[in-house]
Amino acid sequence: MKKEGSKRKHLSVRRYTQLLAAVMYNCNLPGFWKGEIYQGDIKGVCVPGLNCYSCPGAVVACPLGSLQSGLASFRYKIPFYVIGTLLLFGLLCGRLICGFLCPFGFLQELLYKIPGKKIKKSKFTRALSKLKYIVLLAFVIVIPLVKFVPAFCKYICPAGTLAGGIPLVIQNETLREMVGALFSWKVFVLAAVLLVCIFCYRAFCRFLCPLGALYSFFNPIAFFGIKVDESKCTHCKTCVHQCKMDVKKVCDGECIQCGECKKHCPHQAISFGYKGIIKPPAKKEESISR
Repeated sequence: MKKEGSKRKHLSVRRYTQLLAAVMYNCNLPGFWKGEIYQGDIKGVCVPGLNCYSCPGAVVACPLGSLQSGLASFRYKIPFYVIGTLLLFGLLCGRLICGFLCPFGFLQELLYKIPGKKIKKSKFTRALSKLKYIVLLAFVIVIPLVKFVPAFCKYICPAGTLAGGIPLVIQNETLREMVGALFSWKVFVLAAVLLVCIFCYRAFCRFLCPLGALYSFFNPIAFFGIKVDESKCTHCKTCVHQCKMDVKKVCDGECIQCGECKKHCPHQAISFGYKGIIKPPAKKEESISR
């Protein structure tokens, strides 16, 4: 009974954290009915999770969009602030951000709750999970540097279409008159992603999200997140089998550190906290001889 209560408590904490993050990122409520983008002093501050700058409710900037914009203007200035911010987020939390602080990830999880036949993870989904690294390289780094356009935001980002593009088009007649093939393409991408997420757990995060790909490099060295007590672990792989992401072990690059493995571990070897990447020097044994 106590263990079941702990499971529900963890789930509630994560859900409330996801919801709180979504509200805090997008608390400019008048923007939604005015169809205007907030331009206040804090708009240039990057938040950890994927959140569209152009969302009428957004009061802060998306780190991925900021990175692309910075690289697109690389010929004029180097985006030290954005790169430093991403390094800080990555080193502190890794993909814990994906599991707790990403509004679009929260939406995907809600869609997956819709009843229906679900696509289980397999060798195919594990192979497909590598696609997000290609998206990161091509659309976030190479094209912005070569063509000077934020390519992922412009051509792909479903979060931007949902939170920014559609609300602005609905509220602005001028924008409705300008809608063309590119906007139609992005609406198609959004619809396809949302549909797939009903049947496949966090499909965008697993297969397409370049921000998740970026944070994945930090997962093994992040200061905080999921950790495994090797003295208790028997390597039974229950954690891997129960995880809906394409992980091969706890806290690898595909792990979003949601804590699902923690509640399934039969040996209570998994916990949250400081991961001890930087370990204090070992104390010298005191001599017992006199």
